[in-house]
Amino acid sequence: MAASVFDSQIYGDLFTSGDVGRLFTDTAETRAMLLVEGALAKAQGTRGVIPELSAAAIGRAVMEVAMDPGSIRKATGQNGVPVPGLVAAFRAEMNAPEHAQYVHWGATSQDIMDTGLMLRLRQALALIEDDLKLGITSLAKLARDHANLPMPARTYGQHATPTSFGAVAASWGQPLLDLLAELPVLRKTCLLISLTGAAGTAGALGPQAAEIRAEMAKALGLTNPERSWHSDRTPLLRLMDWMVRVNLALGKLGEDCTALVQTGIGEISLGEAGASSTMPQKQNPVAPASLVALARQGTGLLSILHGAALQQHQRDGAAWFSEWLCLPQIVLGTASAARIARDLCAGITPQPAAMGAALASGLDMIHAEALSFALAEMLPRPEAQARVKTLCQEAGDTQTSLRDLVSRDFPALDTDRLFDPAQQLGNAPAEALRFAGKAAELAQD
Repeated sequence: MAASVFDSQIYGDLFTSGDVGRLFTDTAETRAMLLVEGALAKAQGTRGVIPELSAAAIGRAVMEVAMDPGSIRKATGQNGVPVPGLVAAFRAEMNAPEHAQYVHWGATSQDIMDTGLMLRLRQALALIEDDLKLGITSLAKLARDHANLPMPARTYGQHATPTSFGAVAASWGQPLLDLLAELPVLRKTCLLISLTGAAGTAGALGPQAAEIRAEMAKALGLTNPERSWHSDRTPLLRLMDWMVRVNLALGKLGEDCTALVQTGIGEISLGEAGASSTMPQKQNPVAPASLVALARQGTGLLSILHGAALQQHQRDGAAWFSEWLCLPQIVLGTASAARIARDLCAGITPQPAAMGAALASGLDMIHAEALSFALAEMLPRPEAQARVKTLCQEAGDTQTSLRDLVSRDFPALDTDRLFDPAQQLGNAPAEALRFAGKAAELAQD
C-alpha cells in the first residue's frame, strides 16, 4: 500500500482530494516558500533595509526560477528543514551574487515555512468551502422536496417516532452551514504571516521589523499577528480543528447512509455503489464508508497535533516535525471528504415505499409516544404511560397492532390521526424548510 492514499495510483480515486492535493506536493511547498522570500525582499527593499535593485532582482527570480525539490533533499536531511538548502540553491540559480546575498535577510526557516504553509492553507480552505457548498445545495434540495415525507426516526438503532426525510437531510446539512459560518473569523484570525526571526525577537530584521512584517502581510493577503507564534500553534490547531469537525459532520452523513441502504432497510438509494469480487448482488456503500474512515483518521491525527503543540522554549524541532507528519494528512482528508460528500449528496434518493413499509411494521408501536400524550388528556400522565406500556406488551405478545388495541380500549380516540405518520411529524417539516431556506441564502452570498 502507498504511504498516502491521497496520492496513490491505486487508491487515489477512492480518496480523491482534488486540487487540494496539488497544494501539498514538494513543488507547491517550494513555490510557496519562494513567494514568501520574494515578498520579504520587496518589503525590505521598499524600506531601504536591502538595496531596491537587489529586491527587484530577487522578486523577478522568484517568478522565473524553477527549483527542483529533489535538489534540496540531501540538505534537508542534514539540516532538518528545507529552507537553508532552498536558499542556497536559489541564490546559485540567480547567478547574481551581488543581489542573491540579500535573499532571506534576517528571517528564519520557520518564518518562511509557516508563512508558505498559510498561503497553501488559504487556497485549501477555499477549495474545501466550494465543495461543501455544492453538497449543501444538494442536501437543501432533498430537505425542501421531501420535507413532508415520513420515515422512521431511530434511536439506539430502533424505531423511535416518525420524522421526515427532509428533516434527516437537514440534520446532515445544518452542521456544514454552521462550519462555513465560522470561516470568515478563522481566516482573519488564523491565516497569519510569520516574521520574527530565529528566536522570535526579530533581532536580525532590524528596527523596521514590525513595518516590514505589516507590508508583507498586506502583500500576501495574510493577517499580521504583531507577535511571534513559532511555539504557539493555536492558529494551526484552530484551522485543523475546523477541518476535523468537517470530517466528523460528513462522517455522520456516511454512517447514516450506510445504515439506510442496509439490507432490510433500503430507505435511500445512492447514485453509485461498489461491486463485490464474488457476490454479484452487492451494491456496497463505498462513498459513505470512505467518509466514516476519513472522520476516524482525522480525529486521531488531531490528537497527535494537540500533543505536538506542547513545545519547549521558543522553538521545538521534534514537535514541529510531528506537525509535518499530521497536518497535511488532516487537510487532504478533509478535502477528500468534502469532494466525496459533494458527489454522494447529489445522488441520494429516498425510497418512499421502503419508508412507508418500515413505518407500518412493528405493529404501530412507533406511535406509542404520541399515544401516551393523547391518553394523558384523559388520564394522569403516569397512568397513561403505564397503560401504553401494557398495550405495547400485549401487541407484542399477541401480534396485534397497537391501533386495533387502542380502538378496542379507547374508542373515543381519533386513531386515524393518531396512527397517521404524516400527522405525527412535529417540527420535522419546518426544520427541513428552515435549513433549505438558510442554504438558499448561502447560495446567494
